[in-house]
Amino acid sequence: MPSAPSYTRSVTTDGRPKVLLMDPIQLATSVEADLAKKYDFIRMESRNRDEFIKDCSEKYDGVRAIYRHFKGASTKVTGLFDPPLVEALPHSLNFICHNGAGYDQIDIPSCTSRRIQVSNVPVAVDDATADTALFLLLGALRQFGPAQRSLYSGHFNTGLPLSNDPKGKLLGIVGMGGIGRAFAKRCRSLGMNVQYHNRNRLSEDLEDGATYVDSLEELLETSDVVSLNLPLNAKTKGLMGKKEFGRMKKTAILINTARGGVVNEQELVDALENGEIAGCGLDVYEEEPKINEGLVKSDKAFLLPHVGTLTVETQTEMEAVCLRNIEQGIETGKLGFTVPEQKGQF
Repeated sequence: MPSAPSYTRSVTTDGRPKVLLMDPIQLATSVEADLAKKYDFIRMESRNRDEFIKDCSEKYDGVRAIYRHFKGASTKVTGLFDPPLVEALPHSLNFICHNGAGYDQIDIPSCTSRRIQVSNVPVAVDDATADTALFLLLGALRQFGPAQRSLYSGHFNTGLPLSNDPKGKLLGIVGMGGIGRAFAKRCRSLGMNVQYHNRNRLSEDLEDGATYVDSLEELLETSDVVSLNLPLNAKTKGLMGKKEFGRMKKTAILINTARGGVVNEQELVDALENGEIAGCGLDVYEEEPKINEGLVKSDKAFLLPHVGTLTVETQTEMEAVCLRNIEQGIETGKLGFTVPEQKGQF
């Protein structure tokens, strides 16, 4: 394992540690102002990936921490934090605080080998994302998409199919983390029953009445609604495809507020067109912002443009969480929390 990076130039001439803000703080400005009293916040000026890599050894030399937003302008400048980019990051860098629940844009093994601690925002997004999942569930079950289109086209409540109530339906959650548990709580209030599949079973307290299912196959075969609430990584990419849709009930719907890459989008379109499943509610897509045309045209698809955490309250807290974690990292040498892959590494 490489030795920890040198800190010899990690402070300004007035002794303040350097922090690179790759994207601006839009809402948690009071937290930023407080920390600016003891840290030197540097704004990213790089205009493309090559320039950013060059600037890492020049303009950004000595930076201790980086803040970035998963949908910020910086993503278009740098592209993925893949192994070559991670290798080019300043030698002084200790921390990357990524504003987003999903962190598939960052190659974690490369960061770990560089002894760079990485955090996401795993808790602040739970309620807003669960609210969005609930909206998608109701929209897909109740056929609200076709209903809206009938209204806007001037055919008020004409030729609409009968929809379904959520009460009594069995919800199957794939990935019962914080978002999954928040979603389960909301769905139970509608009279739904809940089962879940995780790599490991939760404690009885965290299950909160949900039933653990040993295999994904059993969950797919028995659930009326399947909700994806798991991160995108090498193991989960394309998790839901033709075979998995074939296992689901023909009356079942799929909800995805996780990451689009967990689903093979074309095979989802095929499953909808062939009647293998009844519908879907999506907030995320495989090649965002591009959306498969078959989904856009389908009456069986209830769609949102990745707005799951787009609330003032949630976005403010997400920024604040990142800033507070940077503070803890600089003050103690360790972030308050890191992504799960780095557990016990530092």
